[in-house]
Amino acid sequence: MSPNFTLTPRFRALAEAFLVTFLWSTSWVLIKVGLKDIPPLVFAGLRYSLAFLFLAAYALPMLQHRSAIRALSRPQWLLLIGLGVLFVAVTQGAQFLSLSYLPATMISLLLNFTSIVVLLFGIIFLAERPTSRQLIGLGIFLLGVMLYFQPANSAPPSAAGLLAVTVGVLANAGSAVLGRYVNRQAQVDPLIVTLVSIGAGSLLLLVIGVLVQGLPVLTWQHWAIIAWLAGVNTAFAFTLWNRALRQLSAVESSVINNSMTIQIALLAWLFLGEDLSTRTVATLLLAAVGVFLVQWRNGSSVKSVEARAGSDDLSAAE
Repeated sequence: MSPNFTLTPRFRALAEAFLVTFLWSTSWVLIKVGLKDIPPLVFAGLRYSLAFLFLAAYALPMLQHRSAIRALSRPQWLLLIGLGVLFVAVTQGAQFLSLSYLPATMISLLLNFTSIVVLLFGIIFLAERPTSRQLIGLGIFLLGVMLYFQPANSAPPSAAGLLAVTVGVLANAGSAVLGRYVNRQAQVDPLIVTLVSIGAGSLLLLVIGVLVQGLPVLTWQHWAIIAWLAGVNTAFAFTLWNRALRQLSAVESSVINNSMTIQIALLAWLFLGEDLSTRTVATLLLAAVGVFLVQWRNGSSVKSVEARAGSDDLSAAE
């Protein structure tokens, strides 16, 4: 007789969280594939516009959600629209642009600078004093980045790609701070925050993309990639992640989320032919440890919506 095995809520949450980070990591491969034919801004706009439609189809039939939207004040609308513009239109637009120029592994590493920028923002604007652990983490992360870019026989990275990544990192950090404020002060249901902000940001991004890059002819394969990214890797994955966070500690969620750097590198090696040498893996692991220490405050890391607001990742392309 086989022993009884009970799937505890915490074990289920761990499995769900790892599944979500895997889905988000596959986004980078799918985006690189789609970018061969779809202009980056249009691609990002279509993805998040369709994700908005999926979320709206889920939320709006419920009376409480429609009532919550009608009850939003003018300041709340402005905050949510501002969050959408910053996190979706600017951050995601910049990330899709950077992926059209640079390897996925390189971008996933550089986007970890978001945690460093948020730390610096706290020092400059909030007079927050970093802990010794955070300073050590900062040093380890920078060492990992420097080692990653050390002697390379290949051509230097694209300047346009690096500029796009820089814009994405700054916008991502800004959206982390704004998202934190919105979720703490605006007193709005997280689903409504997501729905309104993605709706506003995706519409702006799609309009700009079509005006600047035009609307290409899309095949059913293109639409399949867009639909998967929107429905599974965005709407479904974010919902599953938020459910998993109800059971996981902040440290656990941070470690799982930071594992995406290695997952992306492995998937990019398998499907995109990007480099995955021992040295590359070692530098990525070193940078991931540094980011974790930066995020770890008083024994816990940034968690839940606050962590995700600064990361689709990595959040951005998630």
